[in-house]
Amino acid sequence: CQGPRLRRGGRTDMALRCAASLAAGRQPPRPRLPREGTVRWSSAAKASAVKINEKASREKILTLESMNPQVKAVEYAVRGPIVLKAGEIEKELRKGIKKPFTEVIKANIGDAHAMGQRPITFLRQVVALCTYPNLLDSPSFPEDAKKRARRILQGCGGNSLGSYSASQGINCIREDVASYIERRDGGVPADPDNIYLTTGASDGIATILKILVSGGGKSRTGVMIPIPQYPLYSAAISELDAIQVNYYLDEENCWALDVNELRRSLNEAKAYCNPKVLCIINPGNPTGQVQSRKCIEDVIHFAWEEKLFLLADEVYQDNVYSEGCQFHSFKKILYEMGPEYYNNVELASFHSTSKGYMGECGYRGGYMEVINLHPEIKGQLVKLLSVRLCPPVSGQAAMDIVVNPPIPGEESYSQFIKEKESVLNNLAKKAKLTEDMFNKVPGIHCNPLQGAMYAFPRIFIPSKAIEEAKAHKMAPDMFYCMKLLEETGICVVPGSGFGQREGSYHFRMTILPPVEKLKILLEKVKDFHIKFLEKYA
Repeated sequence: CQGPRLRRGGRTDMALRCAASLAAGRQPPRPRLPREGTVRWSSAAKASAVKINEKASREKILTLESMNPQVKAVEYAVRGPIVLKAGEIEKELRKGIKKPFTEVIKANIGDAHAMGQRPITFLRQVVALCTYPNLLDSPSFPEDAKKRARRILQGCGGNSLGSYSASQGINCIREDVASYIERRDGGVPADPDNIYLTTGASDGIATILKILVSGGGKSRTGVMIPIPQYPLYSAAISELDAIQVNYYLDEENCWALDVNELRRSLNEAKAYCNPKVLCIINPGNPTGQVQSRKCIEDVIHFAWEEKLFLLADEVYQDNVYSEGCQFHSFKKILYEMGPEYYNNVELASFHSTSKGYMGECGYRGGYMEVINLHPEIKGQLVKLLSVRLCPPVSGQAAMDIVVNPPIPGEESYSQFIKEKESVLNNLAKKAKLTEDMFNKVPGIHCNPLQGAMYAFPRIFIPSKAIEEAKAHKMAPDMFYCMKLLEETGICVVPGSGFGQREGSYHFRMTILPPVEKLKILLEKVKDFHIKFLEKYA
């Protein structure tokens, strides 16, 4: 029985008290800890404590030097340094620190509901019914929503959205996806067995890339991606230690895809890797172009000729605004080019609940259709998907409503169509507004926003600003965007995060804010840009 050596009563006193307590069958008294400032430490005791502390704080196992170098190489500009800075500014505003603005406008990401877009009523009704089936008895919900909810729940283990699904996804939802693809593509057959439900389109893209990448040295898999690109691709390629092979979109021709540029890129890449994957984003992100039928035919022929696996990112297929533009799926064009192509070109196509008119980013719903896959590889793909068990079942339910919406004659059809058309018409209006306003600003040029939900204007940055950016160890467009954020509260993503031709500068901005707010945002960008040019002229 020991206690600390106190100023009053030493070890002897404590020992005697402990012994007396034990003899009487009582618990020995706990030593009374001194009030702060009453303990006296010797120099030897202090030195001993320091040594113990040094031993306790051993070196960390995981450091920047010891971590996976592929993860360290990953960059994702959409949520990069500029967004972190925006978060810091928001905290300062909440603390009452004065800024030249009252709020941060996050125009960096395509998050529709965060920007004020209202959810589609029917989709939320069905997901609500699936989540809380007791509502199926409520007269507040339409019968067509209840019908879909019952069908989805019957496909779930225990009739509950809380159960795991098959790794490939709920069977009846995959059937609905296949039916949707057939309707969209004018009767081109789709097999539910080729449908894989995913955690957003990103999960499907990363999974397919994972199974495609192999080899070492000059035989390492090369993945051809458009520049500018959506940074998911470069991030996934870095993580997998694959080889990124850039092909440039033609900015002077509304970001068109030129097969001659594909051929140049492929031939150069063959000197240092094995290019075997070609990624297409249609409609484009961040560039907003919509590929013509002729362009898609040329790309498919090129992939067939060069034996490339095609990845078609089609998450913006509902977002087409410009007159004369139309979305054509790669699957449909591939089928119409005849059996020599349709039976041979390996194609994975992707769609999502996050974009379109739905904007349901948080549900993380998506699907991919993979055709002409080797039967043994199909088994390997299912095995790989089974490691993550299954995509979120609520996201699967949301995806089902995207592909199985109300039809004419059903109770919810008129409201559904009204809401869908309202969202898409608003986006078309905002696309034109953004293009027109940017093109009135000296030193800014914006191509037509044919589709998707972003502007990617080219900006002129004076040489003095470029020199100052270098002094701050920043890319010139990062410097520009950081200044824009600090002076106006507007958060956009520098073009260097998406890739661009050397010597050109851009930023990506979403067109999702409500029209009146978007007008204010565009006016602020205009005023900032003019002042920026004056300052650094």
